[in-house]
Amino acid sequence: MKGILAFILCIALVLYIVPINANAATDPGSKGKIVVLATGGTIAGVGDAGKTAGYKPGSLTAEELLAAVPQLADVAEIEAIQICNVNSDDITAETWLTIVNTINEKAADPEVKGFVITHGTDTLEETAYFLNLTVKTDKPVVLTGSMRPSTSISADGPMNLYEAVCVAASEEAVGQGVLVVFSDRIFAARTVTKTSTYHVTAISSGETGAIGIVRDGEVLIYESPAKKHTTETEFDVSGLKDLPKVSILYFSVDASPKLVKYAAKNSDGLVIAGAGAGEFSKKWIKAIKKLKIPVVISSRIDDGVITKDNLLCKNTVAADNLSPQKATILLRLALLNSADQETLEKMFLEY
Repeated sequence: MKGILAFILCIALVLYIVPINANAATDPGSKGKIVVLATGGTIAGVGDAGKTAGYKPGSLTAEELLAAVPQLADVAEIEAIQICNVNSDDITAETWLTIVNTINEKAADPEVKGFVITHGTDTLEETAYFLNLTVKTDKPVVLTGSMRPSTSISADGPMNLYEAVCVAASEEAVGQGVLVVFSDRIFAARTVTKTSTYHVTAISSGETGAIGIVRDGEVLIYESPAKKHTTETEFDVSGLKDLPKVSILYFSVDASPKLVKYAAKNSDGLVIAGAGAGEFSKKWIKAIKKLKIPVVISSRIDDGVITKDNLLCKNTVAADNLSPQKATILLRLALLNSADQETLEKMFLEY
């Protein structure tokens, strides 16, 4: 009789415990919270059914984006914040500061495991690199977007959003700096760029490549960014409302040196998108040598590196392998600290 009673008690105990454990396993709250910051872009775009062009970016709200991917509930609890709802060409430094301050504030919450930012692809790489230099947390910060609007055939936004949340919720992404997730691949913010005007794999990292992949929600990271980022950087933008003004000048055959003079008068610093290894005409050399503001030399070529030996003017700084648009971001932040040429040279090697 005692044996039967013991058996019944064991069965009752199992039936009592199993439902509790099952509920805990499927409760999104037990997996941590992911904060999704929406800024608009193609991923929130709406247009004629089936078409991939002629749509209006930034038409869907953060809640509408999330509602299209119910599987997110299996990954984490989601908190949505609408930062703005614009074409990414209308992103400003003020937008960046709002995003980074929101992340730095929310990161203090122990329930928050990571962040996802939905963003238009045109300037996604710039926002990613800015955040990579300014967020002060090791928690994953992941950007994503889409090349097709929500109303097109085979819209890529829902899958990209799902995979971005998977990465943001993963332990593998902790301490990796700001990441970009697009078309099953994971990219480091420093090297990511847009390489096509239409293709769904338009987001890439050129010759450095992706650092990982996402497959059916599983996050696989194979490399770690070597350059300083996030908590390792010296850049503090808290309390700021704007950033120093830096202009990019694109050199081409017969480009007037008057452009150099004009840009210098209206900027705190310049980035030159030179031909080849950061080169330009003798007329531009003469104009640049006279400048008293910081000048960084990058290239209009997609891949490659600019070294100190490539420089045509001694009063300039090599951008290493940063694109002109990313060199601009680093220079803007460096100007906050009144960096001199020697300090700039060190920064462009470290970051």
